[in-house]
Amino acid sequence: MFVVIGATGIVGREALDLLLAAGHEVAAVTRDPGAALPGGVRIVHGDPRATGQGGLTALPNGVEAVLLSTRAVGGAAAEVLALAEARGARRVVVLSSATVEHPAGHRRFADEFRAVEGAVRDSGLRWTFLRCADFAANALAWAPQIRATGVVRGAHGAAVTSPIHQRDIAEVAVRALVDREGAAHAGRAHLLTGPRPLDQRDKVRLIGEAVGRDLSFQELDPEQVRRAMLAQGLPEDVPERLLGSLADYARTPGPATDTVEKLLGRPARTFAAWAAENAAAFTAPARS
Repeated sequence: MFVVIGATGIVGREALDLLLAAGHEVAAVTRDPGAALPGGVRIVHGDPRATGQGGLTALPNGVEAVLLSTRAVGGAAAEVLALAEARGARRVVVLSSATVEHPAGHRRFADEFRAVEGAVRDSGLRWTFLRCADFAANALAWAPQIRATGVVRGAHGAAVTSPIHQRDIAEVAVRALVDREGAAHAGRAHLLTGPRPLDQRDKVRLIGEAVGRDLSFQELDPEQVRRAMLAQGLPEDVPERLLGSLADYARTPGPATDTVEKLLGRPARTFAAWAAENAAAFTAPARS
């Protein structure tokens, strides 16, 4: 049995589908009792960040390997891994961040991922780290602006990353999960990025091509953006993390690797392909 912790996240959800399609038995951990998960998945209700009855005591026996989202477990990684090992787990694949190798933004955000990686190294389980770059899906945050005005208003338009499609991450994760021999994955930290560096204006342009509309990026002062994000009710750490990272990537582009292509035997999916798949999110519904 394979266990996905962080099953409702965009990578976890993709991984569930891939594991099921390959005929594997899968358990999905979620703290949301109403989570919509695919049929055939064994659902384990519990909060990976909690302890005792609120934690993962319902995790079944017969676990072979775990896909672990760093953001899902926080500081409880060691406890979660000890429980998984007691249920039979021998391998763990960790969804980590490229900032571990290429720091950007406030140091404490990279430290969160380093702390989980450290707990995994100390767990005794065979491990693989997936240090992921900027998710292409982060661009969905622009959807309301694009639908309403066709203009994305933000800071640091020159910030360069190599955005990665979540399905590529999930495919690498599943290969590492099912790799019993571990030749390509055991004890390795894979730095996963998309195939092409893009700044924010490039991404807006590619979304415009996907929806057949001329879109533009309007540069704003970072403090103005920060205040607007807080006014939307976002926690203070969200604009701090985002704007800090963008400021760093405007000075020094984020990493770009061909690791996805080497591991999967095909090129990584492009941002343009992601935009085409998600064009409906950026298109205003037709008026009746």
